[in-house]
Amino acid sequence: MTTSPQESAGERETVAPVQGHPQRWLILGVISLAQLTVVLDNTVLNVAIPSLTDELGAATSDIQWMINAYSLVQSGLLLTAGSAADRYGRKKMLAAGLALFGLGSLAAGLADSTGQLIAARAGMGVGGALLLTTTLAVVMQIFAPAEHARAIGIWSAVSALGFACGPLIGGFVLDHFWWGAIFLINLPVVVLGLVAVVTLVPESKNRQGDRPDLLGAVLSTIGMAALVYAIISGPGHGWTSGRVLATAAVAVTVLALFALWESRVPYPMLDLGFFRDQRFTGAVAGLVLITFGMGGALFLLTQHLQFVLGYGPLEAGLRTAPLALTVVLLNFSGVAAAWLARLGTPVAVLLSMVLMSAGLVAIATLTGAGYAGTLLGLLLIGVGCALGNPAMAHALMSAIPPAKAGVGAGVNGTLAEFGNGLGVAVLGAVLNSRFAALAPVAATSLPAALAAARGEGERARVLDAFSSGVESSQLVGAGAVLLGGVVAAVLLRRAERADSEVVSA
Repeated sequence: MTTSPQESAGERETVAPVQGHPQRWLILGVISLAQLTVVLDNTVLNVAIPSLTDELGAATSDIQWMINAYSLVQSGLLLTAGSAADRYGRKKMLAAGLALFGLGSLAAGLADSTGQLIAARAGMGVGGALLLTTTLAVVMQIFAPAEHARAIGIWSAVSALGFACGPLIGGFVLDHFWWGAIFLINLPVVVLGLVAVVTLVPESKNRQGDRPDLLGAVLSTIGMAALVYAIISGPGHGWTSGRVLATAAVAVTVLALFALWESRVPYPMLDLGFFRDQRFTGAVAGLVLITFGMGGALFLLTQHLQFVLGYGPLEAGLRTAPLALTVVLLNFSGVAAAWLARLGTPVAVLLSMVLMSAGLVAIATLTGAGYAGTLLGLLLIGVGCALGNPAMAHALMSAIPPAKAGVGAGVNGTLAEFGNGLGVAVLGAVLNSRFAALAPVAATSLPAALAAARGEGERARVLDAFSSGVESSQLVGAGAVLLGGVVAAVLLRRAERADSEVVSA
């Protein structure tokens, strides 16, 4: 892909210095804290669902919108937020994201109706989109290229830490305070983060000053929000329902218009020429397929732990924690970054996918061994995630000009949201299809089937049918992850060879 002399000059002004920012590790701690707040908010909310149902009189549809309002707004705005950070300044957008997230948290904590809470969650989604894109973009700016892999590893491990700690923190807070406290605990972190961002984080932006792509921002926001909504609502309303089909049609149409517009506008928000870079395409393919397999598989695992093995939500969360803790340990210690440097990106990505696929197969086939089989699978997945997620994020961000780091972070976040939602939808559909075919009674869910079962023998067959559905879905997820590893590794290897040929020439 070629760039104009003006573009190259603008990009050179934002390239990370060779030695990195003198306070880069302290700054990384600050933005990781902000990132952790966003991740914790989602996991904590899941624990609070029973309290919200009792104290606000929330219906099932209300609960769904409390969760989905945040996801829809955040996923729809990720590309726009990244573009705005590049144009107007990543420090400004990081501070704005913190402020908006804090105001939304305050409104959510003080809400006295489901409508107010849903609106507050949507406001938090705006702040979350700005935070997720600007934190990764700032990491790329303040660290030297040689340190990018380790810094991104720590950045990505924060999400795993939030996944592990969310249910524990939520359970503790709800045991001692009312439900609104799960949102108000964000406020001290937001204040601390704002002070640290203002005093420590350097400003960086694309000094070329591209004109804002307003129509592209509108189209990407509507298209991504519609796509995520169709994926989220599919399992509940039915994939062939009018609501889901209409929303999916809107998503496809609007995203097609977005691609057409971006290919013609002089200053595109997302330069489609990025996809001509095999390193970018390989990272995109790997990221979508890994989040597809992982998101769906973990969604199924939590159901298996609770419905089949009989664990409560907190107990199930504790038993999935080894996955997240493995990611945190390997990334914070620098072990994953050292492996990545030794193996190279293509081999590291392939190895990580093989490990994760093996972990999913272990979980699917070793259920008879009790939790020991699940633990083995979680540890394999954790090692694979610790190695693969930073490798693909680094490959994707490295394929994008430094002046477009915010857009790169937006692409990374958008693909993760898309892959995760698609994995939950598709693997959930595999589970439901298999369960419906094998269950001895007709029912749309496991609790309904158990309620309709007559006698312990029939209940046992219902649980066996559900377990078989989970196993089939896990194996489909394992296949998707392995396919992602092969595709990503091949494309990344080709990109490396092309780069070496250019250097030798």
